Amino acid sequence: MSSFSRRARLIGAGIAATALVGTGTLLGVGSASAHVTAVGPDLTQGGYGVVTFRVPNESDTANTVSVSVTLPNLKSARTEPIPGWTAEITKDATTEEATSVTWRAADGNPGIKPGEFVQFPLSAGPLPEQETVEFPTIQTYSDGEVAAWDQATVEGEPEPDKPAPTVTLGAESADAHGHDGSTAAEDGSEQSDDSDDDNTALWLGGIGVALGALGVGIGTGALLRARR
Repeated sequence: MSSFSRRARLIGAGIAATALVGTGTLLGVGSASAHVTAVGPDLTQGGYGVVTFRVPNESDTANTVSVSVTLPNLKSARTEPIPGWTAEITKDATTEEATSVTWRAADGNPGIKPGEFVQFPLSAGPLPEQETVEFPTIQTYSDGEVAAWDQATVEGEPEPDKPAPTVTLGAESADAHGHDGSTAAEDGSEQSDDSDDDNTALWLGGIGVALGALGVGIGTGALLRARR
């Protein structure tokens, strides 16, 4: 299987997983675990990646109809289409860097109902070259109530009531500024990280063909002996 085909299958699996878990019901969770959070386990300093904002509805009577996230002046910020939601990226007029992203419930979509949550993925980069990044977030409800998740979390101190969603960034890698996970070969060309996987697949495939041929040979020999 080519690298493109394998990547297509992986992307398809990721989309399917997002569809399964992107919208869910929160059952038996306390208010502390119902904060707006951001996740991105593979993000690195100065690199590109996907930050996913998990937005639960904390109100018992109103729906969440808008989520606005402040961004750390990103050169690249792209949203993933989410059925029932519109997305708008705001950019600085001078630098053209993305400063915020806002998701709004589209016409006919009631938004995030009580007891539910929605995940909003954002492809972003290059990320700041620091250990943690905060994404202050404004959550707006259908009754006009606004929840500002913008308080800084200080190490060693109790968590604030409305902490800003925060992600931890790994150390900057040599290919942190790449977009597609490819690395430069010694001759200056681009070499995919999947090349080793391709070689392994070919090697295993060769073994399979050899074993299959051996099985056919043994079967044919047994048949000829039986006829004699």
